[in-house]
Amino acid sequence: YFGYSVSISGDTIAVGSYNDDISSNSDQGSAYVFVRSSNTWTQQQKLTASDGASSDYFGSSVFVSIDTVVVGAYYDDNGSNSDQGSAYVFVRSSNTWTQQQKLTALDGASSDYFGSSVSISIDTIVVGAYRDAIGSNSYQGSAYVFVRSNNTWTQQQKITAFDGTYGDYFGYSVSISGDTIAVGAYRDTISSNSYQGSAYVFVRSNNTWTQQQQITASDGASSDYFGYSVSISGDSLAIGAYSDN
Repeated sequence: YFGYSVSISGDTIAVGSYNDDISSNSDQGSAYVFVRSSNTWTQQQKLTASDGASSDYFGSSVFVSIDTVVVGAYYDDNGSNSDQGSAYVFVRSSNTWTQQQKLTALDGASSDYFGSSVSISIDTIVVGAYRDAIGSNSYQGSAYVFVRSNNTWTQQQKITAFDGTYGDYFGYSVSISGDTIAVGAYRDTISSNSYQGSAYVFVRSNNTWTQQQQITASDGASSDYFGYSVSISGDSLAIGAYSDN
């Protein structure tokens, strides 16, 4: 499943291969980094988790920003929490990638699928956990923001939708650009339209993230899955709705 996830930054590409078998660990997963020189792409390194295990699905999501790569492993077990999920940060120095840190949610629980989506902008990472239960709402979903200081990543905030409900899958897709985050909730019900989907925009001020807007399609209908994919750059946001008729 090489190519399940991809990301590019300048002359560097990261490619996820989440079903890759590592030694005797089936489906542990990996990610590959390629660099371009004189219009030719060459594999620079294969990345794996230092504590990888079978069925972690490392590489199910990837994102590269200059000399930092973040890789999601949403089936990773943490302690007794099966499929809680995690994300790994790698940094490049002298053309060698080294694992900098493993990220997990401070309130992580079984089957959160933390790491199913990841995005990075310089020293800020956002990680989606689309099956996270919020209160009594199973699968409502959430996203976690981490910031880097002195080469250490710390959870800054957990973000959720103000109107989140059961089964929204908020966090299935995430994207960050500077102080703005977009989060997709492709199973969100809008009025009477089940699974029409939506996306939420959050902005950071004084290290606090606040919901700025919920975005829906002007012609949205049931089962459009609007929010299945999101990408933000500066003041522009693209949102995919792959099941739209």
